[in-house]
Amino acid sequence: MAAHLFLSDEWLIEARSIRAEFHGKGKPIPHSVRMNLVITAVPFGEGTVNAHMDTTSGQLELDMEHIDPVDLKVTLDYDIAKAILIEGNPQAGMQAFMSGKIRVEGDIAKLMVMQSSGVDPTTEEVAARIKAMTE
Repeated sequence: MAAHLFLSDEWLIEARSIRAEFHGKGKPIPHSVRMNLVITAVPFGEGTVNAHMDTTSGQLELDMEHIDPVDLKVTLDYDIAKAILIEGNPQAGMQAFMSGKIRVEGDIAKLMVMQSSGVDPTTEEVAARIKAMTE
C-alpha cells in the first residue's frame, strides 16, 4: 500500500475506502458528538483544512467540510492533528491543549467523554490500516 500525505486527496480516498470496508462492523460508539475541526499549517493547498467528526449514528464519521449544528469546534495545527488522529498520541493532544495550541469552542465536556471511551478491536484495526498508509 502506498503512503500518502495525511489529509491529502489521495489519503482521503484511501481512508474513506478503509472506513467503508469496516462500516458497521465495530461496536457502536456510545457517546454522541458533532465536532468541526479547523486544521491549520497544512503543508499543501491553502494551508487550512476544514473537517468534521460525527458519532451520532453510532459510527465514527470523519470527513471534510464543516457541518451544522455542532457541539464544539476544535482548532489545531497539522502536526498535532496527525499526532492525535493518526499516531494515537493522547499526550501530544493534552500538552498542546495545556499550552494553548488547541482551541476549543463549545461543549468541552463532549470532547472529554470521547477521550475516555474505550476502543474496540475493529476500531483499532481501522486505525492501524490508516496509520500504515499515512506519510
